[in-house]
Amino acid sequence: MGRLISDKYKKWECECANRFAQLKTNKEKLNRIFIEIYDLQNELTPEIGDKDVTVRLADKTREVKSLLSYAVGCMFGRYSLDCDGLAYAGGKWDASKYSSFIPDADNVIPITDEEYLEDDIISRLCQWLKVVYGEDTLEQNLDFIASALNNKGDTSREVIRNYFLKDFFKDHCKIYQKRPIYWLFDSGKQNGFKALIYLYRYNADTIGNLRIDYLHRMQRVYESETNRMQDTIDHSGNAREVAQATKRKEKLQKQLKECREYDEKISHLALARIELDLDDGVKVNYEKVQTARDGKKYQVLAKI
Repeated sequence: MGRLISDKYKKWECECANRFAQLKTNKEKLNRIFIEIYDLQNELTPEIGDKDVTVRLADKTREVKSLLSYAVGCMFGRYSLDCDGLAYAGGKWDASKYSSFIPDADNVIPITDEEYLEDDIISRLCQWLKVVYGEDTLEQNLDFIASALNNKGDTSREVIRNYFLKDFFKDHCKIYQKRPIYWLFDSGKQNGFKALIYLYRYNADTIGNLRIDYLHRMQRVYESETNRMQDTIDHSGNAREVAQATKRKEKLQKQLKECREYDEKISHLALARIELDLDDGVKVNYEKVQTARDGKKYQVLAKI
């Protein structure tokens, strides 16, 4: 029998509320004692405002975003469902730490604006949710996650996809104070290509693999979909269908153009096979990985 995230959240919400109320009561008791000892009844009151209580109440949006961040950590192997704390943050990889949920093999998780790839971030999230909460509650859990996010979409998957597409990296940078450990390769405003990698699993072949196995694959997807839209335009007698196909074809062509331009930039970095020294810190390495052998900079990562 699967488990519902909503049930877990209600328990957490109740626990936070009880802890909040208890701490507030304790503070007010101490204030009364202090006021009585120093005879300050005419100057102070024991009551305090909620804003002065130092523990937080539960917040659905914050907790769900935290859950998604943890899920991404599991996808990359930073965390494991089979052990507490950090499972991997550099050093020797220990595959024995992962049995319940196997991390992504090549350290590249694509983020697409439509459901194109079988191994994109939404597919990986669904796999993770099935393992953690059960397959039979997957749709209910996706609905709960989507209900906490302020993103557009006609379905829960679309809402969550748009969160990863537009807001996940920004939230991640805030949490890590502009020193992200998950790096976003980003082709630009058309969302032609986006993919996350985990800094501590980066190696000299990462960019080359990302380019060949993912960027080039997305270019083929856009070419295929563009041809399919053109076929609809040429053969459909339905005016509305033709209009939709025309609009989508224009979007796909922009994304394909963006990917080709991005490919020109990233090819220089892939050939350079850049090595990183983690001791240099995120800021230095973030620039280093975008600098070719000749010293020229290529903006291939999302701006922090």
